[in-house]
Amino acid sequence: MRDPVLQVQGQDRMALKLLFWELEQHLKSSSGASVVAIDNKIEQAMDLVKSHLMYAVREEVEVLKEQIKELIERNSQLEQENNLLKNLASPEQLAQFQAQLQSGSPPASSQPPGTAAQQAGAPAQPASQSAGPSA
Repeated sequence: MRDPVLQVQGQDRMALKLLFWELEQHLKSSSGASVVAIDNKIEQAMDLVKSHLMYAVREEVEVLKEQIKELIERNSQLEQENNLLKNLASPEQLAQFQAQLQSGSPPASSQPPGTAAQQAGAPAQPASQSAGPSA
């Protein structure tokens, strides 16, 4: 990921270089009158840095807002998919899933429908009866 706070580009970069060069020149030939000029240059440099940081923060806020929007949309899609799967699942499948959640074991999502019930000794149901409510 990039670090926008440290990026100084174009005119800002040139202005900073000029201000620091002028500051250096004033320090080399410092006198009582140049202290005020140095303070002004420092203030200008700080204002420039502040405006650049504010710009970088605003840019990052926009990126984060877009990511939040995408995550909200993805969450909504997953909630709809979850509700659909709950409606299509048989009561036995829901009970088995709840039991797996409570025991801490991962759901057997790779097994075809009815496989877990057959392994447990339960009789296999025809597909038409185990599909849940019909339309």
